[in-house]
Amino acid sequence: MASSEHQRRAYPDGSDITFWTAPDGWRLRRFDWPAATAEPRGSILFQAGRGDLFEKYLETFHHWHAQGWSISSFDWRGQGKSGRLSDDPNVGDIDRFETYLSDFAAFWKQWAPTAPGPRVLIAHSMGGHLIGRVLDEGLADPAAAVLVAPMMGVHAPISAGFGEWLANVMMRLGDPQRRAWKGNERPATMASRQTLLTHDDDRYADEPYWWDKDPGLRLGPPSWRWVARAFESTRTLRESPRLKDMKVPVLMLVADADKLVRPKDALAVAAAMPDSRVVRFGSESAHEILREVDAVRDRALGEIDTFLSERAPE
Repeated sequence: MASSEHQRRAYPDGSDITFWTAPDGWRLRRFDWPAATAEPRGSILFQAGRGDLFEKYLETFHHWHAQGWSISSFDWRGQGKSGRLSDDPNVGDIDRFETYLSDFAAFWKQWAPTAPGPRVLIAHSMGGHLIGRVLDEGLADPAAAVLVAPMMGVHAPISAGFGEWLANVMMRLGDPQRRAWKGNERPATMASRQTLLTHDDDRYADEPYWWDKDPGLRLGPPSWRWVARAFESTRTLRESPRLKDMKVPVLMLVADADKLVRPKDALAVAAAMPDSRVVRFGSESAHEILREVDAVRDRALGEIDTFLSERAPE
């Protein structure tokens, strides 16, 4: 097995997978990989996107760990191995996005005092949106944050307002926890799921590898309730008057050809922040920037490394 594939498809030596209990008793799966050095570079709390699992980012964790960072992550409620909120285990559901925020705030409160500083937040897609709200609402105080292809807007027919209205109508017309569509990551598209996510065949194959290894990790389409809440939550952040007062420096990586989230909404949110830097990728990158072909991924990691050296120094 090639070194890169081994990093992607095996848990690192010295890492630990346990469960953390939220204040309401819900158990969330967590990953911790302490730095191997006596004096850690700092601590990264990484949060993935909708339907994701932290296993997809083990290769990237290796990159940061080699620099001396301690790495932590947890599966959002209702996905990965953090249980399900729908009777259909293949459907991603949530009652409201504030539940995600409550889980994160409680986790941060326990994690931060034990994590060597500087402490940094890095998050992808839905995770990037949620960390945006975390920062906007003052639920965490990291030294810096990196938002990768953040879900600051959801693709919709006609307009975001129409999409939110339609999602709420569909939610009320039947079981709100039923699947919003049959498959793929986005409805009404002929593009394959891989085309939406990454141009790298091997990295794309990592996810089904982990699904086969542990079928309980697999998650399919969202519920109509999740879709409605996603429109609501992204609108809440885009319209927040607090963005202009955000103190945490933010690096935002945006894929202009992203077909899963709306790049222009991410750019608008970044523009509203007083201390943000945006790095844009063209047609060479789909949604999963950190799981793209080497040329894209290496550039993204280089930008993150430079940003952290400047804004979260040792």
